[in-house]
Amino acid sequence: MNTERFIAKRIIFGSGSSSQLSRPIVRISVLGIALGLAVMILTIAIVTGFQNEIRNKLIGFGSHIQITNYDNNVSDEPQPISMQQSFLDKIKSNPEVNHIQIYAAKSGIIKTKIDNEGVLLKGIGRDFDWKFINENLKSGKTFSLSDTGLSRSIVISKYLAAKLELKLDDKMVIYFLTKKSDSTSFSYEQRVKTFFISGIYETGFEDIDKRVVLVDIRQIQKLNYWNEDQIGGFEIAIKDYKKIDKIGVEVNEVVGQGLIAQTVKEINPAVFSWLDLQDINAIIVITLMILVAGINMISALLVLILERTNMIGILKALGAKNGSIQKVFLYNAVYLIGKGLLWGNAMGIAIALIQQHFGLFKLDQATYYVSVIPININLFHILLLNLGTLLCCLIMLIIPSFIVSKITPIKAIRFS
Repeated sequence: MNTERFIAKRIIFGSGSSSQLSRPIVRISVLGIALGLAVMILTIAIVTGFQNEIRNKLIGFGSHIQITNYDNNVSDEPQPISMQQSFLDKIKSNPEVNHIQIYAAKSGIIKTKIDNEGVLLKGIGRDFDWKFINENLKSGKTFSLSDTGLSRSIVISKYLAAKLELKLDDKMVIYFLTKKSDSTSFSYEQRVKTFFISGIYETGFEDIDKRVVLVDIRQIQKLNYWNEDQIGGFEIAIKDYKKIDKIGVEVNEVVGQGLIAQTVKEINPAVFSWLDLQDINAIIVITLMILVAGINMISALLVLILERTNMIGILKALGAKNGSIQKVFLYNAVYLIGKGLLWGNAMGIAIALIQQHFGLFKLDQATYYVSVIPININLFHILLLNLGTLLCCLIMLIIPSFIVSKITPIKAIRFS
């Protein structure tokens, strides 16, 4: 029989006038742990949810890795490269690569009766993955590409449609400047194209919604006087975002001279640096909550020890060792911490699930890129938080438990 555990149970579940003194403090300590863990669970769920949402928006429009012409000139319009590349088979054989698609880009100006707006046309081929666009489509539908003729359909953002007062099936005129060169010189030519709106999307990411529209890649090839083999580049989607840096290096090593492979993190360094800063905020919140929980338990343990001074003296008089008596109170503390963790998990996960399914708490989409607070519930993160809180609290409780060794049997019994 475990004597220390038996005595701890008697203290926890027993009744008497002495337990009435510490009960309010113990309850406050348990509540502090519960609230602290709930806050930590929500912090991790919100931070990782927010990071995933922003990353998914950027990756949805540009994939994880882009292969383009190595050009020192910073431009939204990459120089053309050949669609036939020897490295494609090697990249496709990589088990971490999920999808490869072609694309091209060209700047233009939409002109309507009420306003003009600069846009970036992203040309896509038949291999384009529409999943992200379909998830964010507000009205209409995406367009399909055939082998016979160029599609004049276009998918624009809700922002552009509202600003230019456009709706589904409306005709839209876009003006372009195209560089036209011969053997001795070059000049710029103004060209005009007419499109019909087939779908309207909204991502909430301002940099995308204000500029990007989707068209048939052959329209851009024709505008730039490219042949059918020329494209702006390749977009590569991978299976695991955590491996993006490693795969980005591998792809860059095989693309050869004159081309460059860049990850979405390298293309948008400011956004991803900002997202990384959210980890620091989460660490600060978690550290503070663990400290508060630990201090609460130290206070409760000290009260329990002082309240049971007489019991400690009697146990010592009967021959109990200091370490054995310390175990009694640490068992007691583990029970209280466990109770707090149980309620904390219940509160934190319940609030997270409610927000995930009903989106009760809203955000300003123009500022935060999302309309509701995003939630990512990861059971591994929750398990780590529980284990970390338990271990940190127990470590912090070891020092105050040594007060037991300072209590002498004679004084404890005499002045009880």
